[in-house]
Amino acid sequence: MLQHQFPSVQSNAAAYLQHLCFGDNKIKAEIRRQGGIQLLVDLLDHRMQEVHRSACGALRNLVYGKANDDNKIALKNCGGIPGLVRLLRKTPDVEIRELVTGVLWNLSSCDALKMPIIQDALVVLTNAIIIPHSGWDISPHQEDRKIQLHTSMVLRNATGCLRNVSSAGEEARRRMRECDGLTDALLFVIQSALGSSEIDSKTIENCVCILRNLSYRLAAETAQGQQMGTDEFDGLLCSDSNGKDSESSSCWGKKKKKKKGQNQWDGVGPLPEAADPPKGIQLLWHPTIVKPYLTLLSECSNPDTLEGAAGALQNLAAGSWKWSIYIRAAVRKEKGLPILVELLRIDNDRVVCAVATALRNMALDVRNKELIGKYAMRDLVHRLPGGSNNTGTGTSTISKSISDETITAICCALHEVITKNMENAKALRDSGGIEKLIGIAKSKGDKHSPKVVKAASQVLNSMWQYRDLRSLYKKSNWQDGGPSGGKPAAQGPNQDEQDGWSQYHFVATSSTIERDRQRPYSSSRTPSISPIRMSPNNRSASAPVSPREMINLKERKSDYDTSGTNSGYHGSKGEHTSRKDTVPAQLSVVAGSGYRNSYATPVEAIKHNQVCYSIFLNILFICWTINGPCGMITEL
Repeated sequence: MLQHQFPSVQSNAAAYLQHLCFGDNKIKAEIRRQGGIQLLVDLLDHRMQEVHRSACGALRNLVYGKANDDNKIALKNCGGIPGLVRLLRKTPDVEIRELVTGVLWNLSSCDALKMPIIQDALVVLTNAIIIPHSGWDISPHQEDRKIQLHTSMVLRNATGCLRNVSSAGEEARRRMRECDGLTDALLFVIQSALGSSEIDSKTIENCVCILRNLSYRLAAETAQGQQMGTDEFDGLLCSDSNGKDSESSSCWGKKKKKKKGQNQWDGVGPLPEAADPPKGIQLLWHPTIVKPYLTLLSECSNPDTLEGAAGALQNLAAGSWKWSIYIRAAVRKEKGLPILVELLRIDNDRVVCAVATALRNMALDVRNKELIGKYAMRDLVHRLPGGSNNTGTGTSTISKSISDETITAICCALHEVITKNMENAKALRDSGGIEKLIGIAKSKGDKHSPKVVKAASQVLNSMWQYRDLRSLYKKSNWQDGGPSGGKPAAQGPNQDEQDGWSQYHFVATSSTIERDRQRPYSSSRTPSISPIRMSPNNRSASAPVSPREMINLKERKSDYDTSGTNSGYHGSKGEHTSRKDTVPAQLSVVAGSGYRNSYATPVEAIKHNQVCYSIFLNILFICWTINGPCGMITEL
């Protein structure tokens, strides 16, 4: 009947198939086996709108759900994606456009179809749906029409489709970043919704998640990021992280510190070398994007939007790219650190994980590190399981609900915050973090995964590097009942006779950590958060640093970036969780801690001397080859 000569019969047949296959995967598979998908695709080029409407409705049901990926592949093999794009381009009917974009959203949840959708539908979706419905090209006086467009189902479906395909890999992200007007329109939708009831809508959630995915690995995948010269790596190798000395030592002697320039903007005043207002792909990394993200984090109650906004800031703040440095400074300038800290208190595991990793990346900035250590340490420690989280009635809900991934993210944040900052390490000890970390590290995989155990051990190992704090570790906690709740601690191979934390508690698994630290960095689309993948300019004291390793960081880009998850069409996330509307007091900028030099170890000094001596021998051999032994000895 789908091939009947009368359009009304064809339309009724397609409508009945739509009704018949609703919620029944067996009938959907049978329709595919009987060749129904090919016949429905053929109807997309029919001359009657009513036939278009019924055919699209049937196709949308046939390809709904992950269990029907075979139907999605069959539709693609029948030329369905180009057929849908042709119909979307030519039809003015709003209902048909809604149905077409709904089919594309369903198709986009299949990994095998993401790149075909980008190739055939990206430009049409952007120019025919995203830009017109965003209101980006509408007069500023037509505000009511903008809100009306933002609430349309067509825009929701189109952004849902692009949200899914944006996670298809590097090539997909490149094409979407280079699509004219897409980034501008998505950001305009978000900015227009701020302060309105639409801030919690699915459309805003989709837009934020798209921008989060497009922010992933910007420095490695864009032409602007790949222009990072050797001067920036020289700065990473030779400059002092605390920024106080006017000169820095290296193997070649002292090197003068560069004047304050393009990579040292601290959030005050205009950006260095600021040109025209950013547009297109530049909006993804420009510091002006920080304010919309922070507004979402402070006003929105949709947990998926909160996770997306925190993940976007996490991606942008990762690494040593100059725009990452600017982003970290802009977050501090816009008073964003208190907003992130408050989000650690909400009851949503995925949001806490994204926020903790974002704080970890923010701590790459020395001033941010001091503020986070002062104002966020107790919140970070409180989210860890065990210890003081236990109530009189049993284990708290935090330790029950928190995932291993989130625990790892918190441990990585703690590690970054205490690295080269003894005041923060002392704050971690004062917040009761040592007891919780030791409990995790000594679980030996019984309660937590090996990744979590290694992350906690990494923090403890770094804590033990501060020699000035070891006496406090050994004698202070025992005022609260000791490491075992008042019972004598088990004697380890390196434990002191007195009760308290000893070297046995801090460095028992350090050999495993050091071995794992030498493994190559991964560069997958959605890398797992690992405690051993450190930023190049914030390594632990005992980690080897060589010029060859630093230069290779340009290809690794291994900071804690993430890509957003897929979202199926009409997928419901359940009720939104709400959080407190109160915002804590704004963080004030404080002076440096002054404990930078106490973090160095003899092992690091020996390795530094070995590298210098090796380079000196190479120079000596080259000069001897050119000038002869006598001339070289005379010069020495």
